[in-house]
Amino acid sequence: MSLKHGLSLWCPQTSSSSLNRITHSYSLPFVRSQRRSFIVSSSSFANENREFVIVGGGNAAGYAARTFVEHGMADGKLCIVCKEAFAPYERPALTKAYLFPKDKKPARLPGFHTCVGSGGERQTPDWYKEHGIEMLYEDPVTGLDITKQTLATSSGKLLKYGSLIISTGCTAVRFPEKIGGNLPGVHYIRDVADADSLISSLESAKKVVIVGGGYIGMEVAAAAVAWKLDTTIIFPENHLLPRLFTTSLARRYEELYLENGVKFQKGSLIKNIEAGSDGHVAAVKLEDGSTIEADTIIIGVGAKPAVQPFEAVGLDTTVGGIQVDGLFQTRVPGIFAVGDVAAFPLKMYDRIARVEHVDHARRSAQHCVKALLSAQTHTYDYLPYFYSRVFEYEESARKVWWQFYGENAVGEAIEVGNFNPKIATFWLDSGKLKGVFLESGSSEEFQLLPRLARSQPLVDKAKLQNASSVEEALQIAQSSLDATAAV
Repeated sequence: MSLKHGLSLWCPQTSSSSLNRITHSYSLPFVRSQRRSFIVSSSSFANENREFVIVGGGNAAGYAARTFVEHGMADGKLCIVCKEAFAPYERPALTKAYLFPKDKKPARLPGFHTCVGSGGERQTPDWYKEHGIEMLYEDPVTGLDITKQTLATSSGKLLKYGSLIISTGCTAVRFPEKIGGNLPGVHYIRDVADADSLISSLESAKKVVIVGGGYIGMEVAAAAVAWKLDTTIIFPENHLLPRLFTTSLARRYEELYLENGVKFQKGSLIKNIEAGSDGHVAAVKLEDGSTIEADTIIIGVGAKPAVQPFEAVGLDTTVGGIQVDGLFQTRVPGIFAVGDVAAFPLKMYDRIARVEHVDHARRSAQHCVKALLSAQTHTYDYLPYFYSRVFEYEESARKVWWQFYGENAVGEAIEVGNFNPKIATFWLDSGKLKGVFLESGSSEEFQLLPRLARSQPLVDKAKLQNASSVEEALQIAQSSLDATAAV
């Protein structure tokens, strides 16, 4: 499988006519005009009326809030409605440093509140108060009335909005209860409460089973190593992270995990999760009849967009999520969707996509708010970007950090390097560099990757294959990029 066809990340090619229909459904001037009229009458609003409302308290909400503040449109005008008890935070930490044992300096709030992940100011609850932003914690939206422009919340509030930004993100795909998906000791990770529950289990765990060989599986397994636990990863595919890794690249990482004591059960399907006499999880039973003992199980088999109760806004049936144009406007004037939940035109590759990644959450939120509040009319032009960091705790024998830009669903993959520590993979299609992956690069090398993936220079395949090192391969790509720019 590739990024293009992987679960929740990409969808099959969408026709240009369909793309244009989405992009031009409603124009930005209409939205700005609506906003101005709403501001004029704001002084007469009752308490339940809000000029701007963001639904969802994840990363996208935090970055959107900062953009409202930068435009001077937050104080007394912006309300954020979320289901969690916390202000927006950098969610990637939950499967990384948050899971470290206490002696290895785990991450904790308020240390990773948005927007520290991109080098910005830490937006603690006091930050929202200081900027006049109303926060409704632990009060998820239960209903939306498009005609009346109102939101209903679980506490019974009825909020009238002028402009609405939906940033509800995703929920974890769960195993059915009938096969043990809700047994004590079975964990899913989407928020701080989930991570706290898992840490409580890890403190007394002996045998951990992780179901899923993707991002969550790899990151949680690396954290479990820090706890010195018997750890097994189970997944149905032939190798780790099949949406991105080639077979050869995956083998390098699998060898690293094996060196750290992690075991793999590849090509395996779960039949059910079994409980012990005390009702707590005790084992995983596979379809082949074998059983793996476990007192803690983490399920990381994907996520699905949290679209309820927003179906009336318009859903994309190919990738899921809420259908938006290049400014994140839905088919309903005044309603936007950003982050994981948005099905947006991926301009570079002329298709509709839904991207579950923190980088897109940040950028889409900022782009949306700028379009809403200013004269910005250029469409979102996102370059797919993914990364991971594992084994970063103290005393780790080796810290791992890779980045990928572009697409890997086309052409041929060329691998350079021996993973000691560097390795790179280049995806060439008809000579054009479409995607590039790099492990353990320098800051300068990582900065080169997005330039390569966006420019897609013609690269000499033979030279790349004959490169003696990652550094030489990147120099070859850099020279191709320079030659393209000079034309």
